[in-house]
Amino acid sequence: MGDWLDEFFPRWEKVGVRIIARATLVAYWERHPNTEPALTHWLRVAKAARWETPQAVVADFLKAKVLNGERVRFEVAGGDHRMIVAFDFGRQVAFIKFVGTHAEYDRVDALTVSRF
Repeated sequence: MGDWLDEFFPRWEKVGVRIIARATLVAYWERHPNTEPALTHWLRVAKAARWETPQAVVADFLKAKVLNGERVRFEVAGGDHRMIVAFDFGRQVAFIKFVGTHAEYDRVDALTVSRF
């Protein structure tokens, strides 16, 4: 960031990842209550994170898998459910592309899915 931003927004670099669309996760855990603890944990970590690469995401979620330069797959609720998130690391935005059961995940193309 520019020096003038640091002067006016000293915490600018500490702002976490913005989640698009949190409501998708809430709706999912309402249908699958066993996923709520894992998804709320993911939200809490992501909101506090400053990830610059997919590998940095995996460092915080060891069972996550890098799919490409922007997409990461997360295991949810012991792997019974999956979530795919596309990241814009430059803008610190995470786009929820898919959340579903492991069986539903097996039927989608993880690199192109945009269910929501």
